[in-house]
Amino acid sequence: MEQHRTRPPHNGTRRGAPGVPAAPLPAQARGELRPPVARRPAPPMARTLRRLPDPRLTGLGGGLFCMTVMFVLGCLISLLLGPSLTVYSVLFLPVCVLTAVWIRRADLLTAPIVVPIAFAVGLLPVADSGDGTSGRLMGLFTALATQAGWLYAGTLATGLIALVRRICLVRRRTR
Repeated sequence: MEQHRTRPPHNGTRRGAPGVPAAPLPAQARGELRPPVARRPAPPMARTLRRLPDPRLTGLGGGLFCMTVMFVLGCLISLLLGPSLTVYSVLFLPVCVLTAVWIRRADLLTAPIVVPIAFAVGLLPVADSGDGTSGRLMGLFTALATQAGWLYAGTLATGLIALVRRICLVRRRTR
């Protein structure tokens, strides 16, 4: 089926007041091409980062990722090293950074909320536990109290990364 034009062809002249010459068209509207711009090669660090996986997790997915990784790390540390809270806490920081980087833009505000919860979930296998529920809770609260610096550092790192990403997103939208 043949499509008929709904607009008259545009031949480069503009309609205006009679007797007033039309303004000249820019080079792109006349069909002229600009010379290609030479691009510099990307720095080696940027090329390396482009090759890494770039998943985008929802808020729930980021929470599940962080909690699962911290619980598995807690179990592995408990089996291999015994109850080593310092090793667990040091490994918490890269998990915080990955969570903040991999959460999608719309769910950035959930990252600093999920990270402390994941820290507490991962402490369950690592914390010293006594007999029964009250002994386990006492060990968990003691571990949270003694490792509060690492918990705050990881939460702060996650919050700062999320904040910087949010500021970049807002600036990009305003342009």
